[in-house]
Amino acid sequence: MEQQLLDLLAATLEPAAETRTNAERHLEQLYTNDAFPISLISIASHTSVSLSLRQAALFVLKTFVLRTWAPSIDDFQGVVTISDATKDQVRHSLLALATNGDHERKVVSAASYVVSKIASVDFPESWPSLLPTLLQLVPQSHETQLHGVLLVLSSLVEDGFDEEQFGNSAVELVKCIYNVATDESKKFMSRSLAVSIFRACFETMRLMYETDKASIKQFMQEASDAWTPFFINVLKLPLPQIPAAEQEDDSGQGSWRGTVALKTQVVKALDKIHQTFPHLLNQHILTLFSTVWESLQAHVGPYVTLYVSDNQQGRLEDADRLPYTLDFLVIEELDYIQTLVGSVTVKRELDAQLAPEKLPNGALEGTWITQIMSILVGYSQITQEDEGLWNFDVNVFLSEETSETANYSPRNACTYLVQKLCKWPVLGSLLAHTKTIYEGSSSVQTKEAALFILKQVLDELDGSSIEIDPDLARAYLNFIGLALHDEDEFLRARGYIVAARLTTISSTGLVDAVPEYAQKTLTTIDQDPSDVVKVSSIRAMQEYLKTLPSSRARDFQVKTVAAISGFLSAQDLSELKESEDLLDTLVETLRDAIMADPTLCLEHPALDVLFTMASYGASSFQTTMLVNEAFESITSSMAAKGNDAYTQLCAKVLPTLTGALDVGDMTSENALSDMAVSLLSSLAEHGPSPLPQSFVATIMPKLYRLLFSSNDFSLNQSATVTIRHILSHDADQVFSWIDPATGKGGLEIVLLIIDRLLGPEVDDASAAEVGGLTVELVEKAGADRLGPYLMQLLRVVAVRLSTAEHASFIQNLVLVFARLSLTNAKEVLDFLAQVHIEGGAGGTGLEVVLRKWLENSVHFSGYDAIRQNVIALTNIYKLHDERLTNIQVQGDLLPDTSTRIKTRSQSKQTPMRYSVISVPLKLIKVLISELANPLTPSTPGLMHNHLRTDSDEEDDEWEDEPGFVDLGDPTTTAQLMSYADESKWNVRQWDDETQQYLVSFFKQASTEPDFQTLYQGLTDEEREKLYRMENPTIQ
Repeated sequence: MEQQLLDLLAATLEPAAETRTNAERHLEQLYTNDAFPISLISIASHTSVSLSLRQAALFVLKTFVLRTWAPSIDDFQGVVTISDATKDQVRHSLLALATNGDHERKVVSAASYVVSKIASVDFPESWPSLLPTLLQLVPQSHETQLHGVLLVLSSLVEDGFDEEQFGNSAVELVKCIYNVATDESKKFMSRSLAVSIFRACFETMRLMYETDKASIKQFMQEASDAWTPFFINVLKLPLPQIPAAEQEDDSGQGSWRGTVALKTQVVKALDKIHQTFPHLLNQHILTLFSTVWESLQAHVGPYVTLYVSDNQQGRLEDADRLPYTLDFLVIEELDYIQTLVGSVTVKRELDAQLAPEKLPNGALEGTWITQIMSILVGYSQITQEDEGLWNFDVNVFLSEETSETANYSPRNACTYLVQKLCKWPVLGSLLAHTKTIYEGSSSVQTKEAALFILKQVLDELDGSSIEIDPDLARAYLNFIGLALHDEDEFLRARGYIVAARLTTISSTGLVDAVPEYAQKTLTTIDQDPSDVVKVSSIRAMQEYLKTLPSSRARDFQVKTVAAISGFLSAQDLSELKESEDLLDTLVETLRDAIMADPTLCLEHPALDVLFTMASYGASSFQTTMLVNEAFESITSSMAAKGNDAYTQLCAKVLPTLTGALDVGDMTSENALSDMAVSLLSSLAEHGPSPLPQSFVATIMPKLYRLLFSSNDFSLNQSATVTIRHILSHDADQVFSWIDPATGKGGLEIVLLIIDRLLGPEVDDASAAEVGGLTVELVEKAGADRLGPYLMQLLRVVAVRLSTAEHASFIQNLVLVFARLSLTNAKEVLDFLAQVHIEGGAGGTGLEVVLRKWLENSVHFSGYDAIRQNVIALTNIYKLHDERLTNIQVQGDLLPDTSTRIKTRSQSKQTPMRYSVISVPLKLIKVLISELANPLTPSTPGLMHNHLRTDSDEEDDEWEDEPGFVDLGDPTTTAQLMSYADESKWNVRQWDDETQQYLVSFFKQASTEPDFQTLYQGLTDEEREKLYRMENPTIQ
């Protein structure tokens, strides 16, 4: 069989799709052959076989195990295909492969992963020898074999053990890996892997903490006390001499790569302890802080040498996913220092060192705050790698500038740390360091980094109550002026960005300088040769436009539009689609310019520039949102000026927007069509009543065609909303319009659109807005105009509601009946009782609609929707219709009595259960859920209560103590659900008018005999809510 498998495995690596598919199908047909997995392991074990085929064999084995090994595996496909005897052979052969000392790390890693998946279901019952074998191998293994054993242990801890299995072996396991980590005869990478395993243990310990707090706390304290001295010693290790690139290929004792990897894993482990059990390290806080501080100071020089002066590659991990480059270590250290600064003990010590009696003449020179500014500036320097990327693609520069990048770097880490330090006098100490930099012979990278840190400080202080000393602000302007005229483009760019931030903060006293700097910035956009400087200046204009008085901002509007237009004309527009951050910056600045006075847009090309950028950024959600925001401001402002201004706006934009629809239709670009329809929707939403003549004739044919040809959910939603807005503003124009292509009238066209959207071929997302359109049509056309179509229309809505699954779609359809029930509740119930719906959720329309309605009401969103829903439900309740009593609906969630923490797969096998209650009782429960808690007392945070420990000293050590909540715990779930009623936690906000209506309703209903009967079916929390309503002053 092995030769057959080798041929099939080779075929799976072929580029031809058909060849690969056939090979994969033949492999699946061999699943029932007991020799299949054994042969795969044999192939993977042969060093004479190519690495690619060995990896392919293990990949196929992994898929086989996931699909066929046991039902408790998430990807199991229903049939166990091999015998227990074969399974036992697979377990032992696979473990041997993972731990026999194979030099191919990728093979060992893949084998260990499959071992962990099998162990997750077989250990300890069917594989009791697994862990004892591994722990026995650890002290006996040579270096290569030890690597495989540690990889298997790592996979088991991360993916294989549940909390019970881990608890039974935790003491022995932790001791075993501790011995490896502290053994100086072992290679640093093996020791790093042992520390990584120890860190992974904390995730399982976190899960176990809720069920056995005392013993887990004791165990972790003992483990922490043993490991922490080792951690501190590792942190104090000096870095070896930086090797030449061609020399660094070893991870043995004392190597650069091994030392960096071990120190990185130690910092990650310490940070993990603080995330899960912060009190464990309280006694070591100051030692850890000073040790990491000294480490950061020592690493600045090598970091600058490697990445700023040279262009060494960073962000590297080995085959075991262990980071081994210095930039990763620096990031971990910066983040960990930020965590330690949150300690009360560290804060107290730092405050003491800045006490007036310890500062001669009040000078900050030589203090920790000045030292850390030097560290932050050092690590914030632009690396050669970044400089090359930013020069090549200005979009990458902007993504870094806005922190919207996946490449988290030391520069990003410095941002978060300096913002946390802003409660201390950072501006003064940074100024002193900046003065030293600019007056000395420092590099342009250092000068740029000083201004970069200044920008982060200004951002943080602007949102706080801390005032900025105007003298300090003016002193910084001198250095900014030097930056603006420097030859280095990145320093110039930083100068314009910081100038805008500094001058536009009111407390700096520099607001009067805004017009001068705004004009300089506009000039730079036109004249500077660097795109990095240009886009930085365009971004800086956003600050100025928001700060300038409206009269001055209007003067800069035309200039800003012209500058952006000029910048665009010099770009390769075909590349804009791939430059999302650049597009967003341009649109944001154009939007801010337009906001100065949207009514002036007809006098200059702002709209043309906006539509140009919109056409290239149509596929970007962020760009689309910004364009819509700008255009909505224009349309609302023009509509407010009267019909003539709005008509002029339509004359200018409708040809462009309808042309975009035609282009989108011809090129099948749904994103372009969606953008155009979204803008048309804004135009229609803010239009006057009646709309300009020919508005309907211009737009409706396009929307009709789109809704019958497109399956794009966003496009269908926008088009549906646009028609609803048109109906709302000028139904007469719609009803009098005749489509020249089909000869059908406007009413028939709208009915056809609704019928299509409610049909089974259109999914929930695409039809999500059809309910609103239906209600608008019914209200505008009326029963007389609709005639027999009215009942037919409502019946189709009820049938579609029976199969609807998306919450927003359900809400939209339910509101059709809710709106009608505001004035005709009895007629709605009578109609629904006559409708019969087929299918699994079938029955009378009354049963189907009310079940969907009541079971989803608590998820409704929007003030108007919630208010209409509440009034409709009270109207239905007031009918006291006997038919409702006989309809059973979903009631309250029944608690899970199990106290065991469940895995994801176990939770899926135990679905949630609900009680069954009558419609009237459910109505009352839904209405109570919409009732706000009057004068609800402030409730302590869930995290605080949940993580309360025995020692007050431990609780008080961390101001922002990280915590965890076990979402698998039924008690926790109940607590979370209870907090959902509190206004502090509930995102569904209430309005006073609805609340007053509900209070009046309950006061009236409580006097009725029927209500007293229903009251017995309420929960204690619901009764308490009603009691608080009656007695709002009781706490």
